[in-house]
Amino acid sequence: MRFMLLMIPKGYESAEAGAMPTAAQVDAMMAFNRQLSEAGVLLDLNGLHPPAVGARVSFASGTPVVTDGPFTETKEVLGGYWMLNVRSRQEAIDWACRCPASANEIIEIRQVQELEDFPPDIQQIAADFPDLQAQ
Repeated sequence: MRFMLLMIPKGYESAEAGAMPTAAQVDAMMAFNRQLSEAGVLLDLNGLHPPAVGARVSFASGTPVVTDGPFTETKEVLGGYWMLNVRSRQEAIDWACRCPASANEIIEIRQVQELEDFPPDIQQIAADFPDLQAQ
């Protein structure tokens, strides 16, 4: 089962372009990342630049509208993610609990929708898209 651990650092929504964690924070996080890798559960991970250098595309009017960051109405943003392949939701939670997160950080855990989670008619529609096949 694939789960995405989404890092939500409070305050990152207003971080300036170029904001970076400290060397100590990166060192602690790299130790955690090595544990994930050595356990064989890590599929992918990345940190994300602050929203100040991002963009959003909304479709409220039916036509794409691009808004450059920062996004003043935003209360929470993603700072990064880990993609894990684990046996259960509980195992994903256990890994998240081991993260050396700061007091201002939250990790949201979301299971990835697999093709086999969908009914046969939808599986058939997506069957020719190899990235949606079982991982």
